[in-house]
Amino acid sequence: MEYFNKTSAEVLADLSVTERGLTDGDAAMRLISSGENKLAKAKKQSVAVKFFKQFTDVMVIVLIAAAIVSAVIGVVERQYEDFIDVGIILFIVLLNAVIGTVQECKAEKAMAALKDMSTPFCKVRRDGEIKRIATSSLVKGDIVLLEAGDVVPADMRLIKCMSLKAETSALTGESVAEEKHVRPISDEHAQLADRHNMLYGSSTVTYGRGEGVVTATGMNAEIGKIASMLENGEKTITPLQKKLNAVGRFISIAVLAIAAAVFVMGILSAAGTGSVTADSVIDSFMTAVALAVAAIPESLTAVITIILALGVQRLSKKNAIIKKLPAVETLGSTDVICSDKTGTLTLNKMTVTQAYADGGFSPKPDGAATVRLLKCMCLCNDSAVRTDNGRASIMGDPTETALVRYAADSGVKKTELDRACPRIDEIPFDSDRKLMTTVHRERDGDTVYTKGAADELIKRCSYILDGGAPRRITERDKANIAAANKKMADGALRVLAYAYKKRDNTDSRTYESELIFIGLTGMIDPPREEVKESVRQCEKAGIRVVMITGDNPDTAFAIASALGICNNKRQTITGAELQKMSDDELFKRVKSLRVYARVSPEHKVRIVKAWKSNGMIVAMTGDGVNDAPSIKAADIGVGMGITGTEVTKGAADMVLADDNFATIVTAVKEGRTIFSNMQKTIQYLLAANLSEVLSLFFATIIFAFTKNAYVFLLPIQILWVNLVTDSLPALALGVEPPETDVMSSPPRSAGDSLFSGAVGANIIYQGIFQTIIVLGVFLGCAFTGWGHEVGTTMAFMTLCLVQLFHSFNARSILGSAFGKNFFKNKLLFVSFLVGGALTVGLACLPATHDIFALQWLNGMQWLTVILCSAAIVPAVEVVKLFMRMYFRKKQSVVVNLSKEK
Repeated sequence: MEYFNKTSAEVLADLSVTERGLTDGDAAMRLISSGENKLAKAKKQSVAVKFFKQFTDVMVIVLIAAAIVSAVIGVVERQYEDFIDVGIILFIVLLNAVIGTVQECKAEKAMAALKDMSTPFCKVRRDGEIKRIATSSLVKGDIVLLEAGDVVPADMRLIKCMSLKAETSALTGESVAEEKHVRPISDEHAQLADRHNMLYGSSTVTYGRGEGVVTATGMNAEIGKIASMLENGEKTITPLQKKLNAVGRFISIAVLAIAAAVFVMGILSAAGTGSVTADSVIDSFMTAVALAVAAIPESLTAVITIILALGVQRLSKKNAIIKKLPAVETLGSTDVICSDKTGTLTLNKMTVTQAYADGGFSPKPDGAATVRLLKCMCLCNDSAVRTDNGRASIMGDPTETALVRYAADSGVKKTELDRACPRIDEIPFDSDRKLMTTVHRERDGDTVYTKGAADELIKRCSYILDGGAPRRITERDKANIAAANKKMADGALRVLAYAYKKRDNTDSRTYESELIFIGLTGMIDPPREEVKESVRQCEKAGIRVVMITGDNPDTAFAIASALGICNNKRQTITGAELQKMSDDELFKRVKSLRVYARVSPEHKVRIVKAWKSNGMIVAMTGDGVNDAPSIKAADIGVGMGITGTEVTKGAADMVLADDNFATIVTAVKEGRTIFSNMQKTIQYLLAANLSEVLSLFFATIIFAFTKNAYVFLLPIQILWVNLVTDSLPALALGVEPPETDVMSSPPRSAGDSLFSGAVGANIIYQGIFQTIIVLGVFLGCAFTGWGHEVGTTMAFMTLCLVQLFHSFNARSILGSAFGKNFFKNKLLFVSFLVGGALTVGLACLPATHDIFALQWLNGMQWLTVILCSAAIVPAVEVVKLFMRMYFRKKQSVVVNLSKEK
């Protein structure tokens, strides 16, 4: 049924509802019959699909291929004991797939939980009371209250409209906001764009306010009809995942090439001894497979994904909801945080602390000017007082609720005034006029009440209330008002001015002229106690904090200086001054400016772009619909979860569940820690894989020169190293606590790779060190007479344990492994003990002893393995000590050069 060609009364009658709204019982019944107000979700992948997707990775395919070839050779040669190796390889691959599937399911649940945390809400009238409900609970017939910045939650017919405009580009393609009204449309075939008395789900209210009755929800709404025609899109992977996949493909191709070369070398070695047999070919093939297995970091992609997922979960517990995974990585390189003031740097709990009327502060509570001032505060006010279980609460804008609270404390109740003086007309507030006007029916005639910015309102005042009676305003009066305004603003108070007059005609264009000035109020939104420390941490970390606000310059500077954001008024600029600057001028001056006052949405975008053009990574916070363009333009858009509009939260990369600036700093710290832990994990895994490749490669060359067709390490042994003794510490490194200096160093460059900051060099020398230790143990067996079989077992044990010991080195890229955080990562100690116990168990338990082709070791041999493995710790620590000395010297030179300049 179409409702645009019906009157408001007809629509309400058709939907069986009154302007008081549905009862809760009616709404519950309708919700059961119509379902939730949600679009149909894309079909989720089944657990089976998730499981089989784990086998599409290039590196896993290589392992499966090796197992298949080994099985075929085992059948041909009738060496059925080879199936033990094949079975273990396939078991480990299957185990890896199971772990991957479980992790995907957990991540899916975590993301669903995050979505639930940011569920959108809307205001409805039910049983005559205004209530805040989840948009998913909306039903046909609900009366919805809307204002500028709200996303329309469902299709609805307007029944009240106060200068309301809406942007409907998602449905009509028209980017210009259209004016709305409540009159019926006579054309029964009117298209969506011509139905000016309708609002449709996903459109945005850009101006004014209104009320509408819901006519369609969920998939029955117009946006639902469009959604039903769309095919489910493929999920995209993050840039970080793409880089890792590219690295994985490169490693796989390189490994296959090296493995092929080693296989050929083995055949040539056997040919040189005249012993090319099926066994020698199989041995050469298995050596090549072992090398391939050694070089492929099977767990790298999974470990990095888990690190990111854990980081997202940790941030969600700290009130930072990450919507886009790459934001976690980018957070660590943030250079500038452009922060909205209200609610982010402050508590968003405005409190009136001063009043000015009758020419002085703290006016008499029973004075005529004070009574009129309190009346204007309550009537020219869109907030609503609601009583729930005997307790009164005020819903609305924080500034307006503060006025109602102040009036109530002075004995004037808004609810009583609303009944005695009903509103009959209004001109809503907008950022251009900086005024709000309402018209009320009173016993002695209709009265116009206006409130807004003092500098704008005073221009429209011809009279002033003095001693209970209006008189002509003089220049002296204006000077006194300006002085009172400045005094309150200098004290970091937000100042509002108030005026009134008797309505002389119904032309709204005359409402805001010839007004009678009543007085001023000064209110403060107290700074959050924790923000000052957070700003200090940012400065220490090399992150600039910039405050952007609609307040006047004096108020903005007072708050910013109290929080430590600025210390000089020359660091403050207004939107008007900014408007006169060219982009080139702003580019040159932006680094010296810390406070922007009286700015428009266009100014915010210019500020963000100016910082970005200086090569900075910019985070931008905001809550209003006018903040959305700048949030989208920033590298990291931060929306407010409590006060933020749905438009803002939709454009943001991160949503603050507590609207607290300190949470941003926490998120930056977490971002730096996550990036650092990714580097540590990659360094650890690739250094380990490099040592395996080098050990196998040089052992093969040694065998070729000595004309011995030995197998150094079996593929099953290398698999054990990669998937057990490597993976456990790698996961533990992913949750390594932040280093003590994580917020003491400047932000990393956005272009820095995962191998920056000495990580690449560490991989090479640490991999070489481990190779020397493993081959040293193996070759040492030749001099002690322990033999080749014992030597390979000791080399395997050493390879396992040296990497477990090396995990302690990897806890810091350049710092000492024995710093203040040594005992904080309990998971690393657990992984070390579990990995060590499992590895020793392989050599001591009869079943695994035979499967892994190991020899029994005596006490001296075990002591040799353990001491040589532990030697990696002091060896790496000595190198890191020299590297720290080198980097300190280098930094000292840079600092001295900068001072000379």
